[in-house]
Amino acid sequence: MLQPKRTKYRKQQKGRIKGVAQRGATISHGTYGLKSLDEGMITNRQIESARIAMTRYMKREGKVWIRIFPDKPVTKKPQEVRMGKGKGGLSHYVAVIHPGRILFEIDGVKRAVADEALRLAAQKLPVQTKFIVRNDYVEL
Repeated sequence: MLQPKRTKYRKQQKGRIKGVAQRGATISHGTYGLKSLDEGMITNRQIESARIAMTRYMKREGKVWIRIFPDKPVTKKPQEVRMGKGKGGLSHYVAVIHPGRILFEIDGVKRAVADEALRLAAQKLPVQTKFIVRNDYVEL
C-alpha cells in the first residue's frame, strides 16, 4: 500500500475540497491518461486496486505512472464508542483529488488497450473520470 514514510504530524484536520487542480492537470510522462472530473478522496487501497486492474489487462506491457499519492491521514473512532474523548486513531491515508487532476498515465501500448485498461481502473475509483490523449500525440 502507498503511504508516507514519515509525516510531521500524525493526525490532520479534514479540510474542504474546492476549486480545480492547479498542478498535475496535464499529461507529462505517458501518451494516454485518466483525468478526474470531480473532487474526492481516493484511498491507498483504491489506487492499488486500480493499478492492478490496469497492469493485468495490459499483460504487463507498456509503462504506468501513478500521478497521485495518498499523503493525508484519516482517523476513525472504534465502533460503539461514545461521543467526545478526543480524535480517533489513524485509519488509512487518502489522496485529495480536485477536478482536472491526472490520476494515471500509460505509454507503450495501443490506444484500444490503453482505453480499456484505464476504463477498468476508473471502475475502481470513487470519482468520475475521463480518458484523455496527449496533445502532441500522432497515431502511426
